[in-house]
Amino acid sequence: MSEIVSAIEAIIYAAEEPATVAQMAAALGVEAAEVQAALEQLAARYAPDEFGIELRAIAGGYRMATKAQHHEAVRQFLKSLKPRIRLSLAALETLAVIAYKQPVTLPEIRDLRGVDPAGVINTLLDKKLVSTAGRKEVVGKPILYRTTRDFLVQFGLSSLRDLPTLKEFEEMAQAGLEGIEVEAPAGGEAPAAAGDQSSGR
Repeated sequence: MSEIVSAIEAIIYAAEEPATVAQMAAALGVEAAEVQAALEQLAARYAPDEFGIELRAIAGGYRMATKAQHHEAVRQFLKSLKPRIRLSLAALETLAVIAYKQPVTLPEIRDLRGVDPAGVINTLLDKKLVSTAGRKEVVGKPILYRTTRDFLVQFGLSSLRDLPTLKEFEEMAQAGLEGIEVEAPAGGEAPAAAGDQSSGR
């Protein structure tokens, strides 16, 4: 493994967020093309089954991630840990609407879900899964909402083009997303625990 490849491996390992090609090129003082070539070498290195992790493009950057065939073992381990994010089913449904319809206004979300989403919008804003995206040029100029880079990171997506189908997203929301614990609705039956079914990613 060349020095630049091992340096990039170290940067990706140390970075809390997915490291971009531009960030790594600037840190190493090399051209972006050199970083891209090194990333390809690194990806090939971890491709064999003898490694449990792989290089994955996420949210415009790169990070090391567990391979899909080990998701069940990882899920069992993570179930014993405190979840990073807790979301209600209402919040997950609202997040799905925003992810697939963005940019979208609060009245449009209300029309699709049939309930006032103002409360869960604030929750999603607090958790930095969504952000505002200006105002729609209609009467009243309502605020537009969209998902954030943190949303891509949390869901392990390279871009919005990688979103599962709406049916798959709904199934994931009902089962509890890997790494996201679904809160029991007040006074209702508790939903499935987080990650009780593999996301398949």
